This record gives sequence, structure tokens and C-alpha cells, in this order.
Amino acid sequence: MSAHADNHAHDDDHGHHHKETFVTKYIFSQDHKMIAKQYLITGTIMGVIGVLMSMMFRMQIAWPEEPNVLFEALLGKWAPDGVMDADIYLALVTIHGTIMVFFVLTAGLSGTFSNLLIPLQIGARDMASGFLNMVSYWLFFLSSVIMVISLFVEAGPAAAGWTIYPPLSALPMAQGGSGMGMTLWLVSMAIFIASSLLGSLNYIVTVINLRTKGMSMTRLPLTIWAFFVTAIIGVVSFPVLLSAALLLIMDRSFGTSFFLSDIFIQGEVLHYQGGSPVLFEHLFWFLGHPEVYIVILPAMGLVSEIMASSSRKPIFGYRAMIASILAIAFLSTIVWGHHMFISGMNPFLGSVFTFTTLLIAIPSAVKAFNWITTLWKGNLQMNPAMLFSIGFVSTFITGGLTGIILGDSALDINVHDTYFVVAHFHLVMGISALYGMFAGIYHWYPKMFGRMLNKNLGYIHFWITAVCAYGVFFPMHFIGMAGLPRRYYTNSNFPLFDDLANVNVIITIFALIGGIVQIVYLYNFFSSMFFGKKTVQNPWRSTTLEWTAPVKHIHGNWEGEIPHVHRWAYDYSKPGHDVDFVPQNVPLKDGEEELQH
Repeated sequence: MSAHADNHAHDDDHGHHHKETFVTKYIFSQDHKMIAKQYLITGTIMGVIGVLMSMMFRMQIAWPEEPNVLFEALLGKWAPDGVMDADIYLALVTIHGTIMVFFVLTAGLSGTFSNLLIPLQIGARDMASGFLNMVSYWLFFLSSVIMVISLFVEAGPAAAGWTIYPPLSALPMAQGGSGMGMTLWLVSMAIFIASSLLGSLNYIVTVINLRTKGMSMTRLPLTIWAFFVTAIIGVVSFPVLLSAALLLIMDRSFGTSFFLSDIFIQGEVLHYQGGSPVLFEHLFWFLGHPEVYIVILPAMGLVSEIMASSSRKPIFGYRAMIASILAIAFLSTIVWGHHMFISGMNPFLGSVFTFTTLLIAIPSAVKAFNWITTLWKGNLQMNPAMLFSIGFVSTFITGGLTGIILGDSALDINVHDTYFVVAHFHLVMGISALYGMFAGIYHWYPKMFGRMLNKNLGYIHFWITAVCAYGVFFPMHFIGMAGLPRRYYTNSNFPLFDDLANVNVIITIFALIGGIVQIVYLYNFFSSMFFGKKTVQNPWRSTTLEWTAPVKHIHGNWEGEIPHVHRWAYDYSKPGHDVDFVPQNVPLKDGEEELQH
């Protein structure tokens, strides 16, 4: 109690003697709520760039060699007479993948919602270190700026695929996109990793040390469990990618050969020897596969919270959900080899990775069944956040089923590096994570901005996005099984694939409509900040602590004493109460039992 009182007294003193300026409030803010908004808006801007790139290369695949006014306007010398250059196609694919995986989904989910919700849902005044939190955001912003600058390098941006395998990424003379653009990519990612590590350490310390009185680990909302475990995965796996990036920089600039061996260029033997590009694959995918779960676990946490709130039911299998999050975190670090089945891996080792990969389907299935059971016979409130949550479950199951095929080494070899893989990971990770992010934005927008998003625009956004997402990625499974390779800027040189050209046109039309409808969301997002309907304190009638904080943002979250917790986070429709939700800070009645499913 005295610690809380001291904190509050300190907050009052801080408020009286250090008046916040525009710069300290909106730019170099140490308030977790403002930093969450900064992450969200920066991630949104990067997302617009990433989606524009995907629309451009989809148009190239659908109508190869045809002049396009848009290409000429946006790509300049890379699209002479409106025809896209082959090199820039691979660069667009590379930067699109990098931006969407790291700068939109990682930062948009972990950066935004971990920052916004961890202190509010555990009952803390702020993050453990506001200063480190601010530094984490500005490192992320700097890495975003460097990644965008790399698009304007004369020789072209990085062009080795988002996985940047050597030797294309290790030899500056290999192609245009292996030069300065690749160097800027590596610098940007090194700074991004530093940002992620600072953020993750802050989240872990905050959850462990700053929970309010009564907030035991088994009373935490599933959102906090997801953010907490995601941060742990990040701390374990991101340094491995940093080491890979640093070794790659040394190969490129200092004559080492960690990843290079026996390279010939135009008949000339280069002096590199002794290295192995497969070593880079190990280092990259040791981060790369946990990264999938760094992206998807926060979305799972958000969806669990929204489903319980919008179905007016306790989440089904709370402890099983926590166990599955922990199981996913552990298993995600021992499955990376399934990306390397065709790298010459020992077949026995391949069978080990097949086993661990199929094993991770079990905790994922536990979550899917628990979400469906939570919805079963619930009083469903079909608001946009709930629709995106249900859409998340749909795409997660659809994409997850194809993961079983790709996780089996004997089956994977047949469809490796085809559009089947593109379809799988876009559904299970890309679209699912985006749905989780949209669900979170629609649900917590009132907490962030004090206003409501337009519900009708939200419905338009969801339904067109949902139809287009399946319209894009469902047919890709079939062209992938037909053998169509990914990352080719045109397939017109292969008569074998002529019959698939029309399918690519259909996919592209869906992609263009899906991309354009995001303008509805952007309009809704930015206009509602100023003109949206003002929110009440608890618009969704939810039980978690963030809805007990006042709508008006104050640095410290609560005026006066921090609320204490007396129950778990999911007391919805509990017998013996007049309303269908009981907030966590409401004491138990005489004889009332605390539920723990």
C-alpha cells in the first residue's frame, strides 16, 4: 500500500513541477500509452508501403511484359516504358516480406499491444523503464527509416528474398540488389533487433515485478500471458539473427568467409573458401521460425480476450490455453530445420524435425478447439473486433492444415519453393496475424483514442478483406501443387505453366480489391481520432483492469490508488450477479467461489 501511495505522490509531484510540452508528450514520450500509438501509426505507414509493393508485383505476375503507367510513375528507371525490370521484382518481394514480417506484424502487434495493455491489465503505473521503452520505439523508427531509404539506392534495394540467403546477400558484386541496398537492409535489421530486445526485456520485467496486489500469474488475462511468452521467445531467438547479420556484414566488407565457399563468377575463382551458406540458413531459421510465433502469439492473446468479452462467456480452458502458449514457445525453437529439408539434410535429422513440427500442431489445435468452444452457445456480439477474431480462427485452421503437409519432409520436397508455401504461410501467419491486429485495434481503439471506430465501415472492411484474402491465397495452393515456383517475375517462358496464367489474373484482381479496401480502414482509423463518437469508460462491458482506468489519459493510468484484484479475468455471465460481467477489482461476495477453468 505504501509503495502505491508513494508512487502516486511521486506522480502528483511530477505533474505539478514538470509541465509536459508537445515534444515530451507526443514525440519523446515515456508514457506507454503514447508509445503504443507511435508503434501503431509507424507500423500502419510501413504496412501501406508493404501492401503497395505486393499489389505491384501481383500486377507484374498477372500481366507480365505489359506496359503499366503505375510502374513507370513509381519505379522510374526500374520500369522503362512501364515494363518492370526483373531485378526490381525480386527487390520488391524482398522488401515486402521484410516490412510485413518485422515492421508491421512484429511491431504492430507486440510493439503496440504489449505497450498498451501490459501496464493497464496488470495494474501498473507504467512499464518498468519508461526511458528504455522510448529508446526501443525510436530505434524501431530509425530502422524503419533506413529500410525505406534503401528503396532509393541507385543500384536498387536488397534483392535476395526476405530470407537473404548467401551468396546473393554476401557478395556485393553478385547483382545490383547485393550492393548498398543490402548493406542498408542489414544495418536496419541490426537496429530493429536492438529495439526488439530492449522492448522484450522491458515487457518481461514489467509482468514479473509490477503486478498489482492480488494479480497472481493465474489471474492474468491471456493477452498478458501471450505478450510475456512472446517477449521471452524474442530474447532467446533474436540475438541469433543479429549474429547472422554481423557475420554476413563481415563476409561482405572484411573478406571473411563464414557463409561463402568455392565461388565462381564468370569463370573467375574468388578467394573465399571454407564457409557454408547452410550455416546461414541454420542461424536465420533459428530466429525465423520462432518469429512466426512472435507474430502469431500476441494475436492469439488478443483474440482470446475479445472472444470471451464478445461472447459473454468465460474463456474455455484457461489453464490449457496457458499450457499451450508455453508448449508453442518451447516447440517453436526446435522446428527450424523443416525450412531446410532440401538443403542436403541427413534424412534421419529430417525425420526428427518432421516429428517436432507435427508435435506443435497439438497445442495449436488445443487453442483452436478452445476458441470454438468459447463461442459455442455464447451470446455473440458480432462487432467488427469479434468478426476479425472469428476470421482469425478460420484462417489459422486453414493455413495450419497445409502446415502438416509442409512439415512432412517427404511431402515438402515436392512443393518446396512453390506457391503452395506462399499460400500456407500467408494464411497461417500473415492474414491470421493481420486479423488479430485488426481485431485488437477495433476493440481497444476507445482505450487508445477515447473515441469509437465507425462500426458500419468496420463491417465493410472485414467482409471484403475476408473474401479477398481467401480469393488470393486459396487458389495459390493449387498453382503451387501444379509446380509454379515462387519469386519468378514471369512464367511466360515455361509453356508448362500457360494454363495457370488465368488463375494468376484472378488472384491479382482479388489482391487489388483487398488492397484498395484497406483505404476504408485507414479513413475510419484516422477520421475517428477526431470525429468518432466519444467512448464511455467500459464500452464493451469487459472485466479486465484497463477498463477501470479513466478515459482521459493520465501518466500513471489511475488517479489515486491502483485497483486491487480479487478474481480471474473472465467472470462473464456468472450466476449470482445482476450483470453479465464482474470486473477483476470487484471483491468476491460471501460464499462466492472464484472460477478457474
